[in-house]
Amino acid sequence: MPKYLIERELPGAGKLTSEQLHAISQKSCEVLKQLGPQIQWLQSYVTDDKIYCVYIAPNAEIVREHARQGGFPANRISAIKRIIDPTTSEA
Repeated sequence: MPKYLIERELPGAGKLTSEQLHAISQKSCEVLKQLGPQIQWLQSYVTDDKIYCVYIAPNAEIVREHARQGGFPANRISAIKRIIDPTTSEA
């Protein structure tokens, strides 16, 4: 199943409270349940003004639908082609 990186522009994201992040996460999970098991949220990274999310999904369209139903921005959706880490340098 393909993986996607979603860039969500959200000014002040880094200043969101734990309660606000909890509410956003709950809404995301509610929408995911409605969309079915073919889309999964793996994790998100919160920066000063953006949230970057990693999802597994059959296509970018269902990722867009999740954003639409949840009321979340999805400013850029990029298919992840490969994953590398320090072990990639090893023979």
